[in-house]
Amino acid sequence: MKREIIQTKDGSTSIHLPEWNESYHSTNGAIQEANHVFIKNGLSLFEGKPISILEIGFGTGLNALITYNESLKTNQQIYYVGVEAYPVSLEEALQMNYPAEINPDLKDIYKVLHTSDWEKEIKLATNFSFQKRKQFFQAIDDIEKFDLIYFDAFGFATQPELWTEAIFKSMYNALKSNGILVTYACRSIIKNNMLAAGFSIEKLPGAPGKREMLRATKN
Repeated sequence: MKREIIQTKDGSTSIHLPEWNESYHSTNGAIQEANHVFIKNGLSLFEGKPISILEIGFGTGLNALITYNESLKTNQQIYYVGVEAYPVSLEEALQMNYPAEINPDLKDIYKVLHTSDWEKEIKLATNFSFQKRKQFFQAIDDIEKFDLIYFDAFGFATQPELWTEAIFKSMYNALKSNGILVTYACRSIIKNNMLAAGFSIEKLPGAPGKREMLRATKN
């Protein structure tokens, strides 16, 4: 499948798949979307507390990098697991301009995110543990392990099988009590599948270019 490196409207890069008319991030701004959805409406709710995060769709590593950058500011203790079934190549990853746009000092860390061994936990800093898992989302079977899930799969129109009640039930099971899932998406069918899986739902203002996003809580 053809893959193109594109620049989004906030100046940050992404990968575009012309055959699917789908991009790894919002074309209205990759970094600003990640900060809005996953940091502002997810991580910030756990300020000052140790936290375990599961990312569904590790992709280019943007969400992991911005989370690491936040940990530098707050010294928050973070355990981060990124799940990806089809990893991007190192060549593609290194064409992303995220370190330059977020924090130039993170260039080496960003490379480590992509060159570290799969299934092996590593320490990126004394307060930040990181692991990648090469895994289909349907195979996730963690039980009450995570406080926060970044749900960043390709969109429903492209891969509806990643937004089913069964998938969200496995997300529900993976979260601790009162755990939170955040995603950029806000289709009615997605909201209904989350509700059927047991979540309570909030609609929140979306990132630039999107009217709404969803935050789901395991009560």
